Amino acid sequence: MKRLTALLLALTLPLLAMAEEEPKGDEAPKVAYIDLVPSLVGNYGIGPRLKYYKADISLRVASTDAEIKVTRHEPLIRNQLIMLFSQQTDETLGSPEAKEQLRQEALKQVQQVLHSEEGQPLVDDLLFNNLIFQP
Repeated sequence: MKRLTALLLALTLPLLAMAEEEPKGDEAPKVAYIDLVPSLVGNYGIGPRLKYYKADISLRVASTDAEIKVTRHEPLIRNQLIMLFSQQTDETLGSPEAKEQLRQEALKQVQQVLHSEEGQPLVDDLLFNNLIFQP
């Protein structure tokens, strides 16, 4: 039994050493997702009746450095997104294509905010994990 354990240990040590090696320069960068928590909740549109939205959003970044910088500017990002959502109407949210257009506009605005603060857009993509509108 001791020999079997020693043999298994000898066979797994090289695998462990390979797993701990630094990634090579030609490998894909580390991707991280930053969840904006808590969810964005507010009202949108104009008229006599209030309309509400709730959005769970994740931001995709490509490095740990970008993750730290984006997290530092989260309050500014949240403000920009809340202002964008509050300007929407039932017509601008009525179809999947319109929601995709909203997602693209939200990504663009987040990248503009980060570019003005950090000199680079830092965020590669913006994802709606959950998007609910109550007209």
